[in-house]
Formats: sequence, C-alpha cells, structure tokens
Amino acid sequence: RDPQARSIDLLGVVTFSSGLFCLIFAIVRGNAEGWGSTLIVSFLVGAVVLLIAFVAAEARIRYPMFDLTLFRKPTFGGACVAAFALSASMFSMFLYLTLYLQNGLGLSPLQAGVRFLPLSLLSFFVAPLAGRLSARVPIRALIGGGMLLVTIALLLMRGLSASSEWTALLGGFIVAGIGVALVNAPLASTAVSVVPPERAGMGSGINSTFRQVGIATGTAGLGALFQHILASNATGPLARVPAEVLAQGRAPVPGPAAHEAYLSLFTKGLNDILLVAAIVAFAGAVLSFVLIRGRDFVASEGAVAPEGEPELTAAG
Repeated sequence: RDPQARSIDLLGVVTFSSGLFCLIFAIVRGNAEGWGSTLIVSFLVGAVVLLIAFVAAEARIRYPMFDLTLFRKPTFGGACVAAFALSASMFSMFLYLTLYLQNGLGLSPLQAGVRFLPLSLLSFFVAPLAGRLSARVPIRALIGGGMLLVTIALLLMRGLSASSEWTALLGGFIVAGIGVALVNAPLASTAVSVVPPERAGMGSGINSTFRQVGIATGTAGLGALFQHILASNATGPLARVPAEVLAQGRAPVPGPAAHEAYLSLFTKGLNDILLVAAIVAFAGAVLSFVLIRGRDFVASEGAVAPEGEPELTAAG
C-alpha cells in the first residue's frame, strides 16, 4: 500500500477480495451447477462488477492499495504477467500431478513427494546461478526464457497412458526445475526495480498478489476443465460416477479392468490440462519478452538503465 497512507483502503480490500471470491466460486461450481444456471451467472456477473468497481476505486482514491499508475511502465506489468502465468500453469498443475502419483499410481505421500525432488532440487541450485546471470543477461531473456522452458516442461509431461510410470514425468520435472529457477530468481527484484523506491513495498506486494491469484484461478480453472473432460469421456460404469469423484484420481469402480479404464480416462484429462497449462505458460513467455524493457529499470544512481542492462538494480 501507499507508504504515506494513514488508513487501510477498505473499499479496495472489499471489492477485490469479494470479486475474486465470486470468480473462483463460479469456476469451481460451474460444472456441478451448470454454467448457464442462475447461481453461476450471478456470481460471474458479480465478479465482473466488483472487479470493475475495484479498478475504478483504486484510480480515484488518494492512497490506494494498488497504485494503478505503476502499470504505466510495461516492465512492471510484464513481471506481474509472468508471476501470474507461472502460478496459473506450473504451480497449479502440482495438485493434479500429485493426485496422479498418489491415487493413480498408488504412491504414498512420501513417495510422491520424493518424485518431485528433481524439480525442487534443480530449482534450488539453479536459482543462485540465475541471480548472478541477471547481472549479465537481460532480465526479459531470463524471465521469458524461463517461461519458455516451463512451456516445454509441461509439454514433455504429456503423453501419459494407463501403463505409464512416474518416470514419464521425469524429463518434464527436470526442465521445469530449471525454468522455474530462471523466472523466480529475478522476478521479485524486477517488480521492485522499476518503481520509485518509496513504492517498492507496494510493487512487491502487487507482484505477490498476482502470484496468489494465478494459483487460485489456475487451480480452479484447470480443475473445472479437468472435471468436464472426465465427465464427457467417461463410458460404461464410469459414466454414472460424479465428475468430482472421477477427478480424485482413485478408481471409483472395483476390479482391474475398471481400474485400467479409469486410469486411461484420468490420464487423458491430465494430458489435456497439461496442454492448456502449457498454452498459459507460453502466453506468459511471449508477454514477458514484449513487455519487459531494460530502460524501465531505475538505476541506483538515479539514472535510467539502458536497454539490455537492467543489472543496475535487478541483480539477484
């Protein structure tokens, strides 16, 4: 929020949180209630009205929670888009990949967690390298390139079938670990480095908000699509099972044949939402390359960093 503000922006808090709640509720309940139902349409309309009211309020209030003028610098918007896209694509997929590993392949929570170690460890060890690279490589190349690697990783995870083992995901996990590190390392510093020093806290907070909104909307949106795909393609006994149950990753009908049929259905849905997540990540990559510019960075001496040299303040 504005460092000079002496009160909380209650109107901004209420309109933003309420609008986001209405949007997420509509996405989550859309399949069950029907997308054309009065309830879902009402919540979607409410979300649009509240979020428009939020933008209007933030543009008029003296000390806003979100200073919309920060988005006049394309680089700030690019950093927020990248934060949203990374969360809505890769991070949102973790839930459904975990369901596949645990309920689909029968792994314990510990065993499933161990399978994610290649991604986590690579992200951990590559992040410091990415921080050092930000002093030599244009920030948009790191963030945009990292988002391209996330796109490739999600595409590599596709092609699952009922007979697949967890190793089918390994290549994607490795590439994702590198991509996530390249994006995460410079992202927060980018959001701070392109705003006036007195707005650094607000810049960081807005970027973090885009991350959280990305996870919330990505998880809900992919989940709604996942349930729709499962319900639309279920046959035989599985066709009588509610979509919410099918999406849990556990065969709802006993018997080896039913289990194999269910795994085929589940992996089809997983492959489809992996493609959607990859499209989201690719869109984030393109917008990162387009929006992030070296000249938007504020140099520590008060000058403006030249194009391709954001290292004056963006080094990790």
